[in-house]
Amino acid sequence: MSNVQVRTKRSARVSQGDIFRDVECIEYVVEKRGIVEVSKIIFPLIVVLTQDCDLEQDARYRTKGGKKPGNHDKKLFAVLVAPVYNAAQVFLGQHLSDLEMTMTEIPEKGTLGKMLMQNERPRYHYLNFPDNVPIVPGIVDFKHYFSVSVNYLEKVRRKKFVCRLSALFREDLSLRFAGYLARIGLPDIAASSRALPNAATPAPAAPGAQG
Repeated sequence: MSNVQVRTKRSARVSQGDIFRDVECIEYVVEKRGIVEVSKIIFPLIVVLTQDCDLEQDARYRTKGGKKPGNHDKKLFAVLVAPVYNAAQVFLGQHLSDLEMTMTEIPEKGTLGKMLMQNERPRYHYLNFPDNVPIVPGIVDFKHYFSVSVNYLEKVRRKKFVCRLSALFREDLSLRFAGYLARIGLPDIAASSRALPNAATPAPAAPGAQG
């Protein structure tokens, strides 16, 4: 059963919640003896995470008609996105096997798998698309977010746009992503604490001290 609503009509600009296919992630670019080497990963599906108000303001610089802003204060260099992995492969820990990476298995029928599909695990966001969208259930992994050039997305979005999460569901995704980034990694107190003197116990008196 679907847990998300989407729009299949492409908007006039890149929007938060847009899902694109075959998007490049540049790992590195190096030059050796005049030869440029580019390493990149192509993700089958990604979802745009950048706030829509920022994308809307940035789009004003790219419009062909109308008055453009007087300065470049609101212009973006890049957009935050995250992969949408095939859910079945995530449960098996095989979604990055093409990169020779083995991931932790998450049994679909187990407690962790059920929590993930109910969006109760902070790292992941489960998406089960409507029948009119030709995408298998997917899982957004917030830990794997990366940035892509706005110019690049604008160049490829006409051919690679798949659908866009409806407003309420993209806000849910955005809120969960913000919560994941805002988490605090606390130390293991049990492993790092040392025995401290009891505050209720007075320290021993110095030699020769008078009561």
